[in-house]
Amino acid sequence: MKYIEGGVCAAKGFRASGVHCGIRANRTKRDLALIVSDVRAAAAAVYTTNKVFGAPIAVTRKNIADGYAQAVICNSGNANTCNADGIEIAEGMCALVERYAGIPASDVVVASTGVIGQRLSLEPIESGMPALVAALGDRHADAVEAIMTTDTVPKEAAVEFCIGGKTAHIGGMAKGSGMIHPNMATMLIFLTSDVSISPEMLQKAVSGDVRDSFNMVSIDGDTSTNDTFAVLANGLAGNEPITAPGADFDAFCAALRAVTEKLCAMLARDGEGATRLITCKVTGAKDRENAKIAAKSVICSSLVKAMIYGADANWGRVLCALGYSGAELDVSKIDVAFASRKGSIAVCEMGAGIDFSEEDAKTILSEDEIEILVTLRDGDACATAWGCDLTYDYVKINGDYRT
Repeated sequence: MKYIEGGVCAAKGFRASGVHCGIRANRTKRDLALIVSDVRAAAAAVYTTNKVFGAPIAVTRKNIADGYAQAVICNSGNANTCNADGIEIAEGMCALVERYAGIPASDVVVASTGVIGQRLSLEPIESGMPALVAALGDRHADAVEAIMTTDTVPKEAAVEFCIGGKTAHIGGMAKGSGMIHPNMATMLIFLTSDVSISPEMLQKAVSGDVRDSFNMVSIDGDTSTNDTFAVLANGLAGNEPITAPGADFDAFCAALRAVTEKLCAMLARDGEGATRLITCKVTGAKDRENAKIAAKSVICSSLVKAMIYGADANWGRVLCALGYSGAELDVSKIDVAFASRKGSIAVCEMGAGIDFSEEDAKTILSEDEIEILVTLRDGDACATAWGCDLTYDYVKINGDYRT
C-alpha cells in the first residue's frame, strides 16, 4: 500500500469539480462541489449524533437506504439547517444533479456546510450547475476547495493497494476546522473507491473505521449539525466482490484506515486558530475502550490545549484530564512524556513528577506537531486521538463567524 495523489479522483471512474455559484459573496471562493462515478456505486455513510441535524442528512439517508449512489453534491457557505424548507432545498439539489448530469436524484448524496439557520436558495446552485457539470474531470482540488469554510488548507488523501490480485484505490477529501468533537463534528468527508464490495460490507467497514478515526478527533468540544462521512465504491478495480469478512475485507479496511487517519491529522492540525497538532497516544490500557476514553479526555482538555499553545510542560494537566476521564486506570502507574521532531522528554513516572530540563521541554513543545505519550501499565490496549492547541484566534474567528 502506498499514498498517492488524486484525492476523490484517485479511484477509477470518478470525476469531480468545484465552482463559485454565488452562495458566498466572495467570488474568489468556490462554494459548490460535485463528485460523480461513471457507474452506480455501493454507498455507506455515518452522520452527526446531534439531534439538531441538517436537512441534507435526512435526504441522504433516504437516498442511500438501498445501499447505492452515483454522485455527491455539496455546497459551502450555508448549512441548510433549521430551515422550514430545508428538505425541499436538499431534494432540489439532488434534482438539479439529475437534470444537468443525468444521474437519478435518488442516487445522490447531498451535503451542506456553513452558517446554521440561514435560508438557502436553489437559484445560485441552479445557475452554477452547467459550469459545474462541464468542468467534471480530474478536478479534485477544485472540489475540496468548494467545501471549505474556515479551513485554511485543503485536506485530501489517497492510497493504492492490492486486493484479490487487482490494483485498487481509495481516495477522498475532508473539510472541518471548528465545531469538531468526538462522535462526529463539523466535518464532511467524502471517500471514493474502485473496489467491488457489497453495500452491507461497505457499511460495516465505514461504521467500524469511524470509531477509531473521526470519532477520535476534537477541536473545541462542539458537535455540529451537518457532519457526514460517506463512501462510494464502484467496483471498477475488477476484484472479486467482497461480500463477507476475510482477507480482502481486511485489506480494504486497512486501506480505508490509512486514508482516514491521514485526514484525521489534517483536520486536527487545521483547527480554527490552531498553531499545533496534538496527538495523544495511550498505551498499556486495560482494554481498547478505556484507552480511547483516556486519549480523548487529554486532547479535549482546554487546559492541556492551552498548555500546548504556550509550550509549557505543565504535565499535571494531562494527569488531571486522565483522572476525570472516566477510564479505569491506576494513577500511581501512569507515565507521561512529550515528543516532537526535536526529540522526547519524560515528565512523569508512576504517577509522580521527575526531574527534567524545562529548556529541553520548551524546545520540544515549540514544534508544530506534538505527541503526548501516556503509558497506563494496566494491560496491552492502545488508542490514538487527535486535537489542537487553543489560541486567542479561536475566539476571534468564532466571535464574528457570520460577518
